[in-house]
Amino acid sequence: MSAKVLLVEDELEIANLVELYLKNEGFIVEKCSNGLDAKEKIESESFDIALLDIMLPGLDGLQLLSLIREKDNYPVIMLTAKDDEIDKITGLSFGADDYITKPFKPLEVVARVKAQLRRFNQYNKNKESETLILATKGLEMNIEKRLVMLNEEIIELTPKEFSILQLLLENKGIALDSEAIFESVWGEKYYTASNNTIMVHIRHLREKMSDAVEKPKYIKTVWGVGYKID
Repeated sequence: MSAKVLLVEDELEIANLVELYLKNEGFIVEKCSNGLDAKEKIESESFDIALLDIMLPGLDGLQLLSLIREKDNYPVIMLTAKDDEIDKITGLSFGADDYITKPFKPLEVVARVKAQLRRFNQYNKNKESETLILATKGLEMNIEKRLVMLNEEIIELTPKEFSILQLLLENKGIALDSEAIFESVWGEKYYTASNNTIMVHIRHLREKMSDAVEKPKYIKTVWGVGYKID
């Protein structure tokens, strides 16, 4: 089955050209010219990969990226007119997989799309071969089904929350620092600002697990070191 691409680009000439090249390679392309239309498609349809311009009317590319990462972990490539390292770091901290700076050649976009899909599919293939079930104190994680249950109640987690919890369970009893967690889960270089990203995700995990910060049963803060699950 052909991969389905979400292409969000407000410059019509660029969007049409990229769409043409992708379709010539057999991809199915859903094209949007603004953030609000893209939001509807993200919430109602399934995709294999997304190409998001950063500067968009309605919602910008980073806001759309955040929406995607709340429910899906398929690859996202950001398209930007700014060759600015700050923009790249910001985007990657939201969970982008790659960047392409304008002006670009359509064939480069096609190559990047294929590369990201190969990496993603290979990663999921490896994951599918796993049949691990990780458990502790009434908390159970089925890696193969990507299902988490606490005291026999299902907990709905985002892909990043699931990955963080999996990492902590796989290293039960070992305190992992924010850098190790970030680089393992996001697969990117750790910066000081990345610590806030980890803290937010840990807080959300604790809230969903009703895990008290003062006396946590599951995710414990090891001051000066990081986090662990005993």
